[in-house]
Amino acid sequence: MRVLVLFAHPVETSFQAALHSRVVETLTSGGHEVDDCDLYAEGFDPRLTRAERLAYHDLTADRSPVQEYIDRLQAAQALVLVFPVWNFGYPAILKGFFDRVFLPGVAFRMENGKVRPSLGNLKRTAAVVTYGGSRMRAFLLGDAPRKQVTRVLRAQTLGTPQDYLALYDLNRASADKRAAFLQHIQAVMENFK
Repeated sequence: MRVLVLFAHPVETSFQAALHSRVVETLTSGGHEVDDCDLYAEGFDPRLTRAERLAYHDLTADRSPVQEYIDRLQAAQALVLVFPVWNFGYPAILKGFFDRVFLPGVAFRMENGKVRPSLGNLKRTAAVVTYGGSRMRAFLLGDAPRKQVTRVLRAQTLGTPQDYLALYDLNRASADKRAAFLQHIQAVMENFK
């Protein structure tokens, strides 16, 4: 399967980077064709420009600033997001990716005023996520990243099977807990189909 891995963390020595490496290595070892998109390393600009916003619903608009990313998304058969939750949301670079790349005609289409999904090419999705705080704190604050992945992304991909793999309370996680989570991620990626 062609898997687009979207990685959003600026520190190459972080635990999130270790998760990213494990995801890519395991998928590659499993025979998948991995398109490893490290948004920071690639210098992705998350800022939606004025011109992009004004032309947002114009399907004939010039999308050349993000066309490479649109092509990569549309060529993928699966999508794996690897990111930390910061301030109870996506890192800005990942939020900007969704704003600039998940466009009308790409991630969804409008039919008679209703949103219809367009990412039928994605047969499987997963998110590998860390939270600094506890699951309860995230729950009490609505856990927006979980909802965005398990509801919005699922709807855009025609209800594909998905995994939301989260390590909560990373700030207090022991080395053993982190190692166990890495092993869990590896086991899920080994069975990614």
